[in-house]
Amino acid sequence: MKKTKEIIIDAFWQLLEEKTFNKITVQNIVERCALNRNTFYYHFQDIVDLVEWICIEDADKNLKEKGKFNSWQENFLSIFETIKKDKPFIINICRSVPLDKLVYPLIYDVVNDKAKDKVVREEDKVFIANFYKYALVSEVLEWIKNDMKEDPQVIVNKISILLKGTIDQALNNLRKDNKF
Repeated sequence: MKKTKEIIIDAFWQLLEEKTFNKITVQNIVERCALNRNTFYYHFQDIVDLVEWICIEDADKNLKEKGKFNSWQENFLSIFETIKKDKPFIINICRSVPLDKLVYPLIYDVVNDKAKDKVVREEDKVFIANFYKYALVSEVLEWIKNDMKEDPQVIVNKISILLKGTIDQALNNLRKDNKF
C-alpha cells in the first residue's frame, strides 16, 4: 500500500503530464488523490517544497545506486545524467525550483574535505561552497536552456580545469586571523 507522500507525488506527476508546473495548485493535487489540504501541508510546505523533495530524493537515489564517487566531477556528472533522464520534468520546473539545493552538498563536501587539515571557520567554508555552487548551478541552467545538447562530460571537464586548485587556494589564503 502506498504511503500518503507517494500518493501526493503520484498525483503531482499525473498533473504535470496534463499541464505546466505553474498551472498546478495544491487544490488540484488534493482533488486528484482524494485527500484534504491539511494532509498535503502535513507533508509539504507548498508545491515548490514538493518539487524540491522530489529532486533531492531522485538525486539521493541516483547517488546511492551508483555508489560512492571518487571525485566531485563524477558526482556532478551524475547530476547532469539525472537531469537529462528527467528532461521533461526539469524543463517544466527548472525556473521554479532552486537547483542549488542539489549542488551545495556536493561542493560543501569538497570544501570541507580540503579544509580538514586547516583551521577554517565554518562561515568561511560556507562562503566558499556558496560561491562555487552558484557558478555550477549557472552552468547547469545554461545547459538546460540550450536544450541539453552539449555533452555533460565536456562541461564537467571544462569546469574541472577552471576549478583546479582554486578551492585549495581560497582556503590557504585565509588571513592569520582566519578571515578573508
